[in-house]
Amino acid sequence: MNYFCNPMNLEYRYQLFKVCPEKGDYCEIHREAADPSLVVFKGTYYLFPSMTAGFFTSQTMEEWEYHCFSDEMPIYDYAPDVRVIGDYLYFSASKSEENCSFYRTKDPLGGSFEKKEGTFPFWDPNLFQDDDGRLYFYWGCSNIEPIYGVELDQDTMHPIGEKIALICEGGGRNGFERTGEDHVPPKTEEEVEKTVQGMLQQMPEGMEPDEQLIKQLYGWFGNSPYIEGAWMTKHQGRYYLQYATPGTEYNVYADGVYVADAPLGPFRLAKNNPYSYKPGGFMAGAGHGSTMEDKSGRLWHTSTMRISKHHSFERRVGMWRAGFDEDGELYCDQRYGDWPMRLDAEPWEMPEWMLLSYGKSVKVSSGEGAENITDENARTWWKAERAGTNEWAEIDLGEVMDVRAIQINFSDDFEIIPEPEMKFYFDRQNYRAIDRERRKTRWLLEGSQDGIQYFTLADKSAAETDFSHDFLVWEKGRSLRFIRISAICLPFEQPPCISGIRVFGKGQGILPEQTRNVRTELIGEHPENAVDMIVSWEGANAVGSNILWGYSPDKLYHSYLVFGKNEQKIGALVKGEPVYLRVDTFNENGITEGKVQKVR
Repeated sequence: MNYFCNPMNLEYRYQLFKVCPEKGDYCEIHREAADPSLVVFKGTYYLFPSMTAGFFTSQTMEEWEYHCFSDEMPIYDYAPDVRVIGDYLYFSASKSEENCSFYRTKDPLGGSFEKKEGTFPFWDPNLFQDDDGRLYFYWGCSNIEPIYGVELDQDTMHPIGEKIALICEGGGRNGFERTGEDHVPPKTEEEVEKTVQGMLQQMPEGMEPDEQLIKQLYGWFGNSPYIEGAWMTKHQGRYYLQYATPGTEYNVYADGVYVADAPLGPFRLAKNNPYSYKPGGFMAGAGHGSTMEDKSGRLWHTSTMRISKHHSFERRVGMWRAGFDEDGELYCDQRYGDWPMRLDAEPWEMPEWMLLSYGKSVKVSSGEGAENITDENARTWWKAERAGTNEWAEIDLGEVMDVRAIQINFSDDFEIIPEPEMKFYFDRQNYRAIDRERRKTRWLLEGSQDGIQYFTLADKSAAETDFSHDFLVWEKGRSLRFIRISAICLPFEQPPCISGIRVFGKGQGILPEQTRNVRTELIGEHPENAVDMIVSWEGANAVGSNILWGYSPDKLYHSYLVFGKNEQKIGALVKGEPVYLRVDTFNENGITEGKVQKVR
């Protein structure tokens, strides 16, 4: 069987930014891939993420091969949109300051892309061809402007008629659109007002600000959410316009969806929202992506996952099972969204393997942050004191366990001095470069039952690949207590940094206790319109909990996975909508479902 584990196991490209050239050039550096478009073209899966300078292909969606773009393609334009139109694969990407072009090819691997000159600028594009052959285009990425749509002439790619505003920010109705970690605004209203008024006072004498300028200032300096990343899906005659919100740097980055009976609307908010939402777990975030039917007819959603420690755009790509229910509601299964999954599994299937490594003791050769290797947080890491072949980290599972999979997550924590020899591009604010050289990540993974006799689990000491989130599977299992990784070679000769060695398998103990005394509190003067909810519970023998909620007792499509706590704020509710809740517990031996209760 084929398995995968989020974040996807891709060769993520390094982004380099020039810093302080007057003091001697050096570069800040991080890996980035985001805003993925995933399509099937002539029997092959094609995955196009931002800032990759190319794309990935696969026959099974398990292993992906990287292909570098030629220089004719706009590799520094964000949010690549890819669609199959007839015999062609169409490509476009964002550049809001000038007209954006379209590119198409019949052979992405062996042929070149034909350029079709654009006639207007856009950001976060999405093409969609309806069943009648008519072509539509959607775009938008702003906290003051809506998502727009227009019909295109398929021969010229020029607009037919005027653009139409389709999706605007929900005006406070949608809790999931609010900015900030867990939807807590990063600035107070007083701070926003002070900043905006200060900007207005600095305007030249005699220049009166108009309504549009004031709106822009509150958007730029306030807490207004971004509405961006359109993607259109048609199902049984209905049009599902998906969009990302509130911001890629937050753990609550999500995809919402509106529905219409025509490709240009009018659109109404779908009952199930946000449909893609992953605020907890090892790596959070599930916004701005694409929805695709695979070669077997299963629906998948790919989107952006957030790290955002070295740079707000330090991101990865995730992939989840999706579908439409009997009422036509679009959903995405992210209950255990960064645990191993079978590619042929159906939505809402329980995980086959449980997390065995959370909170387990770790020994390292040197450096700081050893405990971060098992804290289930991609934003923390162990960093060794030096580069070289003598640095290692070892997890003790506490007892011999049945291990089925391991995910090894490398982080980056270094700067490059001096600036490397490569071509830099000015992207409005910075000189940046996408590293197009294929780097190498090499290591040796060993296991032991007693801490004395070790054997090789995986030897990548001579690898020609650069997988920063490598994933290994043993379907028949390995009996292990100790797991040790030794660093051999890392890109740019950096010291090894590891944010997680995540071990999955099957425990033989008792299941956790079912949650007791589950309490909810709707925050606000009028509970029927509350968009925030505090959930607390009691339970024993659990490693963590998974809070599930939805607008119907049999449609608990949203989830928030937490460790080491028994209370969590949920800020993604929609005003006036019913709320049903269940809190499950899990440990190394399995999952115990809670009881469904009505909140409002």
